[in-house]
Amino acid sequence: MLVSTLVFFHAHPDDEASQTAGTMMLAAERGHRVVVVFATGGEHGTVPEDLAPGETVAQRRRAEADASARILGIARVAWLGYHDSGMTGWSQNSDPLSFVQANLDQAGRRLADILDQEHADVLVTYDWHGNYGHPDHVKVHQVAYRAAQLASHPARVLEQTTNRDDMRRMAARAAALGIDSSFGEMVGDDGLPIGLPESEIGWRVDVSSVLDRKRAALAAHGSQSDTQWMLSVPPEAFRAWMGREYYREEGRPGPIVNGWPFEEAAIQQSPS
Repeated sequence: MLVSTLVFFHAHPDDEASQTAGTMMLAAERGHRVVVVFATGGEHGTVPEDLAPGETVAQRRRAEADASARILGIARVAWLGYHDSGMTGWSQNSDPLSFVQANLDQAGRRLADILDQEHADVLVTYDWHGNYGHPDHVKVHQVAYRAAQLASHPARVLEQTTNRDDMRRMAARAAALGIDSSFGEMVGDDGLPIGLPESEIGWRVDVSSVLDRKRAALAAHGSQSDTQWMLSVPPEAFRAWMGREYYREEGRPGPIVNGWPFEEAAIQQSPS
């Protein structure tokens, strides 16, 4: 088996748990070196009620990221050092220290240095829309591709995304059962649809075998209201929603492949 170093680049602590946790665990189990890089400290996340005197939101979220990493089998947690930019339209978008204001070449260089240190084979980022339009997520996409250009060791780039068509199919099944199906047409932070259509997605990774640990990684980010909401979803709905992770690769459109995107020999073609 080819053993690789995989670098997952995320915007905020907890994004790794909700978006790529299953893939990261499976990769670690297969012997790959898994590294996670956070662009920001998540300074503008939920402020927990139990912050200790002098403790900041960013400090709490760093500790939670370390706890999540231990659950996921991550070998290294790295930080680019930028500040959370907040949601679209927030005043924090203009903070000169925010990630969204970062110079693309400088931010790309910071990430490229980590790629070079790790001799990274694969860099995982988000789709062009950052999956759901958050300014930091969109910036992650841009910085990742710039870093791949600047790195001394070329890395294959994959984009984590949401399968928009799958969301619609789940919504249709929910509607047939009389359950709220509005999530099937979810739009992102900027008002655009989340994710990508299935025809643009190359890979579907089944992570149902590690779903309990994915829940545990989410629970490690206990200070954040978003993760608590995800954990409140009924088990069967959580499995349908979180049991698969999707990736796009430039130059490799659909039809979608059910399999493992990191080892060509392991690809298993199957119908959607």
